[in-house]
Amino acid sequence: MDLCEQHCQQEIPATLLSDIQIEQYLTEIPGWKILLKENNNKYLTRSVKFKNYEQTLEFINTIANIIQAEDHHPDICFGYNKCDIAFLTHSAGGITIYDFICAAHIEKIISQ
Repeated sequence: MDLCEQHCQQEIPATLLSDIQIEQYLTEIPGWKILLKENNNKYLTRSVKFKNYEQTLEFINTIANIIQAEDHHPDICFGYNKCDIAFLTHSAGGITIYDFICAAHIEKIISQ
């Protein structure tokens, strides 16, 4: 099933994905990558550039609705014309399918 057709099911505990699974899912969401951040945790990340601050805020408001509906919230940092998104399932201590589901929903917005 396509990642964009799935939804986070928070009542089902998320399990960590293997490195092989992560690599397979990355092929479905171009532009996303894995970064090691604080405490050597792996994060699923994407940076998006915009023409101006208004477009950046519009994007953040649009994805906020998606991530709130999925109840799976990334770290978001933004400035005048850039937004950085980083997913990690804190309860599992790493990357899970929920991170990829939300990233796929966001990628759909980016590609429109």
